[in-house]
Amino acid sequence: MTLKTRKWDRHGTGGLTFTELGFGTAPLGNLYKAISDTEARATLDTAWDGGVRYYDTAPLYGLGLSETRLNGFLRDKPRNDYVLSTKVGRLMQPCPPEGRTGLGKWFEVPQRREVYDYSYDGVMRSIEFSMERLGVSRIDILYVHDLCIFTHGSKAASDARIDEFFDQRGYDAMLKLREEGAVAAIGGGVNEWEVCQTLAERGDFDLFLLAGRYTLLEQDALTSFLPLCEARGIGIVAGGAYNSGILATGPVSGAYYNYDPAPQDILDRVARIEAICQSHGVPLVEAAFQFPLRHPAHVSVIPGGQGAAETQSNLKAAHAEIPADLWAELKAEGLLRQDAPV
Repeated sequence: MTLKTRKWDRHGTGGLTFTELGFGTAPLGNLYKAISDTEARATLDTAWDGGVRYYDTAPLYGLGLSETRLNGFLRDKPRNDYVLSTKVGRLMQPCPPEGRTGLGKWFEVPQRREVYDYSYDGVMRSIEFSMERLGVSRIDILYVHDLCIFTHGSKAASDARIDEFFDQRGYDAMLKLREEGAVAAIGGGVNEWEVCQTLAERGDFDLFLLAGRYTLLEQDALTSFLPLCEARGIGIVAGGAYNSGILATGPVSGAYYNYDPAPQDILDRVARIEAICQSHGVPLVEAAFQFPLRHPAHVSVIPGGQGAAETQSNLKAAHAEIPADLWAELKAEGLLRQDAPV
């Protein structure tokens, strides 16, 4: 069965074709546990054989490991057959083992420390390094990465990084790359829709990779951000559609929500959502995957996969058919916003 695709062509130049199921490669950077090169390749092969043709990565993911693992996988693939995105905003510098970024988060990765750099030169250096690690001649989408409170610790710090990005001309570098055709699209990869909205109001962006903020559990982005995207033809890639796992596992002991153990109120809410899904014969994970795609601005959902089995589960979710009555009951029970497109 062929994966469904969605076309994004904001500039009328042919645009990009996304598979509704994309592949987020943070897990291939040995996130939370190490996997072998063989396991990583098997995971990528499973995705490709299932029809996945959109791959997202970043220098941060495994401190370069995710990009280098994609290198061998993509080397024999026709370049026009897939869409590839990576990110700017961090440079990876060699360092002593004790100074490495992400101790306890990234395992068996290069000895590198992240240096935030949202300047013109930082953006240009970052994409050059990424192209070398990836071994490709072209990157389709360049996202500015993590200009958010979650990463920088406070709204003041987030705002300062956003100002740095514009004032030190990182934004100008991204515009130049798009104008020269080095990339087809520019955007932001961020954990907070409010930051995406700020960027959209200050600049001319094509796509946002929004992680975890438009899901079965959260729809606040409907208030102002998603209508703005629709009005401007901005596409949305949904990262974190399972809110760090709980919408895939259900409210089990130890379930994760937003990178931490889920609090009781979230466990309770997910239990109510799952019960309704079960009453319609739909696995929770399939409803969670399909929900963001009901919004017209969305072009792809990119769950990560750290093994072939997880990737097969995502492929199954991408082909799932969800009965309209399920969405209607979730709304009737106050578990989905009434204005959420279904």
